[in-house]
Amino acid sequence: MKNLFISCVVMGLAIAGNALASAQTTMTLRDCMEYAISNSTKIRIQEAAIDDARIARRDALLAVFTPSISAGTSASYSFGRNIDPETNTYINTISFNNGYSVSAGITLFNGFAAVNNYKISKTGMLIADSQEKQLEADLCLAVMEAYYNVVYYKRLCDVYEEQVAIAEQALKKAKKQEELGQKGHADVIQMEADLADRQYDLTNTYNMYVSQKMTLSDLMFWPVDEELNIDTGMPDQVGHDGAPVIPGLTGNLSADDVVDFALEHNPGVQIASWKALNAKRELNTAKWQLLPSVSLNGGWNTSYYAFQGNQPVPYMDLLKRNAGEYVSLSVSIPIYNRLAKYSTIGRKRNALSKAQAEYNQKLRDVESEVHRAIQDRDGAATAYQQAQRKAEVQAEAYTLNLKKLEQGLISPLEFQTANNNYLKAQADEMNSLFKYLIKQAVVRYYNGIEYINQ
Repeated sequence: MKNLFISCVVMGLAIAGNALASAQTTMTLRDCMEYAISNSTKIRIQEAAIDDARIARRDALLAVFTPSISAGTSASYSFGRNIDPETNTYINTISFNNGYSVSAGITLFNGFAAVNNYKISKTGMLIADSQEKQLEADLCLAVMEAYYNVVYYKRLCDVYEEQVAIAEQALKKAKKQEELGQKGHADVIQMEADLADRQYDLTNTYNMYVSQKMTLSDLMFWPVDEELNIDTGMPDQVGHDGAPVIPGLTGNLSADDVVDFALEHNPGVQIASWKALNAKRELNTAKWQLLPSVSLNGGWNTSYYAFQGNQPVPYMDLLKRNAGEYVSLSVSIPIYNRLAKYSTIGRKRNALSKAQAEYNQKLRDVESEVHRAIQDRDGAATAYQQAQRKAEVQAEAYTLNLKKLEQGLISPLEFQTANNNYLKAQADEMNSLFKYLIKQAVVRYYNGIEYINQ
């Protein structure tokens, strides 16, 4: 029954793989990253935030260089007692009034608020762009980790499938030897137990493969009703940028070089720096609000009126006669507004202190992250080299023990121990390779190479 179940699982994998290969193109890691970026809801939300920042920058620019302009018109009928515009006396009659006006105004000085707001909006645009880059980087790293997990468990499934096939052949041979009296029944039972262990390991590994594939699909926003087919081959030994990924060949850049580059170009550091700069501008704006503000206004207006019983004046003639213009210069001096402006200055000063502290903390965090990433990369490189050596030795030991088992020189239990060591060595080698690739990618990211370009 167990053999039938495992055979169905293996057959299902093969059939699904063949059908999928013919139905869709195999996606590489870069393809998965690009798909995730183009379909992520977080990226779409950030794109809307970038558009808001672009609108804010446009509004701030117009506030600096252009006046506000308005126009209006009115028409009314009056009944009863009214004032005659010509004699300025009250009359009792029906009248019609029609007026037009155009006005414009511009602030000449308001504590440089408009100029500072424009500078703040420009920096806000840079912040929004960097936040999008940071989201893309976080998403690509998550996709990379999930992708390598899928590849790892798929490759491990292949190893266990091979082990199940070998165990089945060994059991079949042992049963024939039992019939011939060359092996005891205990040896056959031990081989059946070994086969059951291999089948159990295959089932668990396949379940992990399916789970990790679902995680990758969720990160990519892959359609639920479509099968995701990725390239499960082992990664190349050369990255997209031409740099080797062989442990030990990590370039000539020192840790200090990577740290210096990250502190200057990392999106998180740039965002914190720009937020501190904007906080300083907002504090300066609040201080300048204690000074008077100056504005210039001008306009034109005219009106038409007619009274029942009077000889009407031609419409256009009366509009021309009543037309008037005005220009005004106004100065507003703040004297007392319940200390509201001083309270604003206090809040802006606190905001600047907070932004500067966050910037310093971000510098410290990034510096620590870079050193940790380099240490993790070097440690993973050493672990991978050791895992490679261990896998080579265990593979040789497994081959020798398999021959001994066939010749009856060792017991099935001893062979099972050797086989378990061989399987663990293979799993450790693949796992350490993928860990190294991820750690190496993090270091390259801090050195200015985007995850999607590695």
